[in-house]
Amino acid sequence: MTSTATPTASLNKFEKFKAEKDGLAVKAELEHFAQVGWEAMDETDRDHRLKWVGIFFRPVTPGKFMMRMRMPSGILTSDQMRMLAEIVQRYGEDGCGDITTRQNIQLRGVRIEDVPEIFRRLERVEMTSVQSGMDNVRNITGSPVAGIDADELFDTRSLVQQVQDMITNHGEGNKAFSNLPRKFNIAIAGCRDNSVHAEINDLAFVPAYKDGVFGFNVLVGGLFSAKRCDAAIPLNAWVHPDDVVEVCRAVLEVFRDRGPRSNRHKARLMWLIDELGLGQFRALVEEYLEKPLQPSAEKDEIDWEKRDHIGVYPQKQPGLNYVGLHVPVGRLYAQDMFDLARMAEVYGNGEMRFTVEQNVIIPNIPDSRLDACLAEPLLERFSINPDPLARSLVSCTGSQFCNFALIETKNRALATIEELGAELSLTKPVRIHWTGCPNSCGQPQVADIGLMGTKVRKNGKTLEGVDLYMGGTVGKEAHLGTCVQKSIPCEDLKPVLRNLLIEQFGATPRL
Repeated sequence: MTSTATPTASLNKFEKFKAEKDGLAVKAELEHFAQVGWEAMDETDRDHRLKWVGIFFRPVTPGKFMMRMRMPSGILTSDQMRMLAEIVQRYGEDGCGDITTRQNIQLRGVRIEDVPEIFRRLERVEMTSVQSGMDNVRNITGSPVAGIDADELFDTRSLVQQVQDMITNHGEGNKAFSNLPRKFNIAIAGCRDNSVHAEINDLAFVPAYKDGVFGFNVLVGGLFSAKRCDAAIPLNAWVHPDDVVEVCRAVLEVFRDRGPRSNRHKARLMWLIDELGLGQFRALVEEYLEKPLQPSAEKDEIDWEKRDHIGVYPQKQPGLNYVGLHVPVGRLYAQDMFDLARMAEVYGNGEMRFTVEQNVIIPNIPDSRLDACLAEPLLERFSINPDPLARSLVSCTGSQFCNFALIETKNRALATIEELGAELSLTKPVRIHWTGCPNSCGQPQVADIGLMGTKVRKNGKTLEGVDLYMGGTVGKEAHLGTCVQKSIPCEDLKPVLRNLLIEQFGATPRL
């Protein structure tokens, strides 16, 4: 299809620098950047274009960059995890990594001088960070137990990988999809419990049968941003698994060619759907696909409550089990990574998986090795049976490493939950999500209790605070929560949460 050009005069500043040089062009300049250092780099290259290869400049840690990996369906091998551990240990001055809510990992403290060698190391274990930031398709999410879940409807691992390979040209970088109007999220679900949070993605495929044939109903337009939050809506389309990759291609091409580019705050897919109308948008997808879409199936197969996969579960393969470990707010240090890699090799087949709740799954553990695995010292920290409050705690990076965050999140979230857990007893988990700013990386809108960072005034002083969200639901009847109280100083937050947990979630004070 022919691209629809946008007049240069109407472009925002991001579109203008993208028009000057494609973000992927910096891939060939990494050796030069390593030689001259971060202070001598062109600011646009340093602050923006490097994100096309997964390297993020963070003004709060000058000279130290964040690196975001691509990990389709959150799957990695012990060799890959060990390499990440070596990178964090050797090159990461802050010495840690964070599991994200899109099943991938971000490495902290990387210096630009070390990036070429890091890239060479990652290539040896077939890992890439290409097109993981800015106006690209972010990590593609899938069920963390795809292929091992005894009750799954379809193993989506191959589809997720095929979509990534199409978008990134097998990790080499693909200029056909490196200049979208804005970032884009894709999820493909093959299980019954909406483990991918389909409704918060720009494009999502959820399992559905049509005339007895398995396929996917298609959802479009889900987004979280500082200006707007919307759940995805049905496209009225059912897609056979064989057509998923091409439908992804067509939707992305429509977004690339027709998406709005003048106002960056209104550049996500839902704004284009609003402009065109859902029917016209669907017709354009068919035009780019070069064949008609079938109407959606009458119902999808998302009929279970959301599972977090923490604990021990039998797999569909007889005699094998997967073990879900709770990783508090997704923070991993180098030694944690080494330990997980070793455990995956000793007890399983060397494979690990990340979840959208920022936890780790070790699959393929035979019955004969299960007891020894559960006796590992690491499980004292990464529990298979955490406290109900800690179990469903999610947090973004926060101001410790992210310049967009208005407050510190991870450490504060852990401290707050530890104090509340010591005072209160609950019979079931309460999902509490922290995010440091309105960009909503911590996804407060899908939580029972969501906390969004802000600045507040108290006694004439500016303090860190939060806006309180409630009512987010995931699973078979997913919907977004809403803001119920604004500008709560963080120093006053604990009693607010304590009262909520008692009054609305059945918590009881410990004696």
